[in-house]
Amino acid sequence: MKRRLINRLGLLGVVSLISYAAAVIFSPLAYPGYDWLSQAVSDLSAENAPSRMLWEQLSALYGCCEVVCLTLCCIYIQGRLTKTLRAGIYLFTVMSWISHIGYKMFPLSDSGYAGTFQDFMHLYIVTVLVVGLSIVSLITVIVGGVRSKHKGLAVTAGVALALMFAGAIGTAAVKDGAIPKAYFGIFERFSVFAAVGFTAVLGVGLFNGFGEPERAGE
Repeated sequence: MKRRLINRLGLLGVVSLISYAAAVIFSPLAYPGYDWLSQAVSDLSAENAPSRMLWEQLSALYGCCEVVCLTLCCIYIQGRLTKTLRAGIYLFTVMSWISHIGYKMFPLSDSGYAGTFQDFMHLYIVTVLVVGLSIVSLITVIVGGVRSKHKGLAVTAGVALALMFAGAIGTAAVKDGAIPKAYFGIFERFSVFAAVGFTAVLGVGLFNGFGEPERAGE
């Protein structure tokens, strides 16, 4: 296929994943005593975290590249794919916007949960919206993909959803005491990387035109 600028910009989804992974992997170097096995990723960007500056530097491309990539996906798929698949991608994009605006407005005030208003907004408003929209959007993509020729999208959305559920079940088990708190960070990372990874998948899909033929006049 002849790739236009909008298709090439789909690779921003991959850039977003690389930026986020770099922040998660290297930010602990600036946080003495940070234990990735037991602590959440959000602890690295808490307002008083010693790693906050390094996190902001390494993740600088993460948020902007993700929302631009997903927004371009929404524009490109107009008149393409099925209504169900489009709905799923639209919902996933809304989730991404809420995530990046919400977590910027309400970062954790301290590692863990300090009980402030912004901590409440971070955990019980923004996170609930992000998780809820992530699950609904991925299920919608799975249904749309299974019913169309885009089985690959259905499979990758299924993997992302499975990782999210594994993360949710694992973190709940830690809170209930069924699993030691020392492993909280592992399960939490299942959830956070699922969404970023699926963004990269959609970005590659945009780069390849989602396998759809070009429309007349394009």
